[in-house]
This record gives sequence, structure tokens and C-alpha cells, in this order.
Amino acid sequence: MTAGAVTVNGRVIRELGSKADPEQDHIKVSGKLINPKQPKVYLMLNKPREVVTTLSDPQGRVTVKNLLRGVRARVYPVGRLDYDSEGLLLLTNDGELVQKILHPSFEVPKTYEVKVKGVLTDEEIRMLSKGVELSDGRTLPCQIRKIEKTEKNSWLEMTIHEGRNRQIRRMLEAIDHPVLKLKRTRMGRLELGALPVGEYRYLTAQEIKSLKVLGAGPRTLSAGRRIRKAVGE
Repeated sequence: MTAGAVTVNGRVIRELGSKADPEQDHIKVSGKLINPKQPKVYLMLNKPREVVTTLSDPQGRVTVKNLLRGVRARVYPVGRLDYDSEGLLLLTNDGELVQKILHPSFEVPKTYEVKVKGVLTDEEIRMLSKGVELSDGRTLPCQIRKIEKTEKNSWLEMTIHEGRNRQIRRMLEAIDHPVLKLKRTRMGRLELGALPVGEYRYLTAQEIKSLKVLGAGPRTLSAGRRIRKAVGE
């Protein structure tokens, strides 16, 4: 470094102890690139319950990284699934696409199968679909349909367009029907299908294309959403 052999993003770095991010910065030593750009990788994982949606965990719990055997590229989760939730999780090293997909203006639809305590009435279904008041504001309208019911519990399919923390669990807690099981089955046009729990697969060319179309520009806001934004809700 003191001889001027190291450059970061084209600038000579001579000061010992200087820092750079090998995942983001263009680093050369004696003119040789030490972190050549990796090809973009897109994976779908069927996350089991009791797995953390991070690459490391200070508590020593199993992380999604532990399930990516054979994946050499360093990929990152797109959004999150709670520790007690399972299902479709997208992972990629395409940081630009991740930022676009996670931006609130895109309203990416996410579908879940949900087992809840108690049997929901038609009125409760309508109330949820129109939006419920939470501590961080009223939720947007969502699609809900009953899948199955027993004497004590209900199975629902819910599609939401927001990315609030623990949103579905909080919505159902708000009407006194806590979630017993939560599984994400779709995200945009991606479908979990028959992918076994704990396994992953690479996305197809068509699935990658659908993601890039999704990230090409924000969706048009609905009239209701425009009104809420205008009044500051």
C-alpha cells in the first residue's frame, strides 16, 4: 500500500488501515482486480420454521445460509420471513434489484397460507380485507379467502401488498385470532410449488425476467392509496 500498488475505485490508497467493501468496491493490487464481479444469482428457498432470515446469528441459531449448500456466491435474502414462519424466500446478489423490489412504491403482492385460532366470521373476513388499524397505521386492502375450517381453527389464503414487520400476525391479533401457522406461497409471479421444505432451487430465465420487469418501475398507485398519501395517512 505504501508503494501505491493498491487502488480502490480507481484511487490510489496508501494509508495503512484504510477500509473497503470487497462486495461493492473495485479493488486492484498492482493492476490486478482482486474481486472480479460475480455473475448474478437468483435462488428460491423453502424456509423452514425456526430458521433465521439472516446470514449469521449471534445466538447461534440456524440461518438461511446454513441451508444453501453448494451455493458459492454470497447471496442475500430479499425481505424477511419471521423465525416461526416458513415458505418462499428469494435470495440474490443483485443488490440493485433488491432495493427496487423492497421499495414501498412497488407494492409487490405476497400470498400466504395462514392457520389461525378460532373460526373467522364473514364480517371479520370483510374487515381484514378492507384494512385494519395497527400501531403504525391502517393496512392497505388485501385479498382473503377461506381455504378450510375445523371446529376450532381456520385456514386462510391472504395476499398483501405491503412489507410491514409481522403484518399478517398483527392484523389477525387485532381481531383476536392469533396465527398458529404461516407459510408464504407466492411472491409476485414466483410460486413455491412443490419445492421441499429446507431445499432451494435456481430461478428459471422466465422467473428472473419477471423479477426484472417487476423492478423496472413502480406500479400505478390505486385511487385509494393516492388519497391516503395525500392526506398523510
